[in-house]
Amino acid sequence: MHPLPFRPVLLSAVALLALSGCNRKAATPAMPPQQVGVITLHAQSVNVHTILPGRTDAYEIAQVRPQVTGVIQKRLFTEGADVQAGQQLYQIDPSRYQAAYDTARGQLAQAEAGEVTARAKLQRYKSLLQAHAISHQDYDDALAAEKEAQGQILTAKGQVENAQVDLGYTRMNSPITGRISRSIITVGALVTANQTDNTAVVTRLDPIYVDVNLPAITLLRLKREMAEGRITRQANGEVPVTLTLEDGTTYEHTGRMALSEVNVDTSTASVVVRALMPNPDKLLLPGMYVHAQLDEGADPNGLLVPQQAVSRNTHGDPQVWVVKADDTVELRQIQIGQAVGTDWLATGGLKAGERIVTVGLQKIKPGAKVKPTEDAAAQAASDASSQNKGQ
Repeated sequence: MHPLPFRPVLLSAVALLALSGCNRKAATPAMPPQQVGVITLHAQSVNVHTILPGRTDAYEIAQVRPQVTGVIQKRLFTEGADVQAGQQLYQIDPSRYQAAYDTARGQLAQAEAGEVTARAKLQRYKSLLQAHAISHQDYDDALAAEKEAQGQILTAKGQVENAQVDLGYTRMNSPITGRISRSIITVGALVTANQTDNTAVVTRLDPIYVDVNLPAITLLRLKREMAEGRITRQANGEVPVTLTLEDGTTYEHTGRMALSEVNVDTSTASVVVRALMPNPDKLLLPGMYVHAQLDEGADPNGLLVPQQAVSRNTHGDPQVWVVKADDTVELRQIQIGQAVGTDWLATGGLKAGERIVTVGLQKIKPGAKVKPTEDAAAQAASDASSQNKGQ
């Protein structure tokens, strides 16, 4: 047997098979472009608002305290009822203050009588002085006596007024119109002037304040956008405010922003914003937790991006896939503001006319060629949310 001559034949066969395999691998067709759903951005008017947690605070609070010392004779109000400014709440025993008032009036009468005598004497001395029947010293003494009598009248009048004020303080009246609390004291209790304990508290509930903490960075953004003309304020210049109560219901009345503090709280980097809300039904009470929506105006060129198209990078920054003119995609970092329905309001990184991938985000990579088709469902949802927010 002669096995060696067959080796070249076997090697040639193996080479042919390997070459055939390479040709088949090279002939594998390329993958077609990935089909994705896109939405085309277009500028539209979007109402801009900020939602912040806050607390209600009373518009006016009056702490009812006695101005004179005495025993409470009567309580003249119903606890928890509405009272009017000037309405009497308590009666303090007035007997000692009535006596002081009567005494002061008597002293005034005496001073007025003494002034009549002094004035008549001065008139007589004036005639006698002209007739050289008395000395200038006698006339000067009469003039001084008349001036002293006038001073005594003024002093007596002041004492009468002081006694009258103290007598009036025995009627403890409500300083403001509002709802009164429970009574801290009872009939027969002794109260003292300038005591630190309240006898009752009157709170005005209509209107009522809502205090919220607005981040300073948000305030800067709003001012910048208004300066650039991106936000159009209300015609009357006011900022409407609506409330969502703690149980999730919407408060039926709309208020307005009353003021904004000029100092930033260094511990929270926020500014206190105070809203004034009507409260005719007394539904809101001081200390309630609410969510306040500040309607800042309208962005006439707002861009709405579906929330499903926005992802986050490792730093938490929002990003979207953008389809370029040659149908390749790029991953772009953007800036977003408030949520508008199912969309985000884009504040930077995008412009009108660009196409954003909404379907098929997991199957693409930067620079890949795609086959974009309009995502009609996402487009309709975006249009519907913008129309609802614009109403």
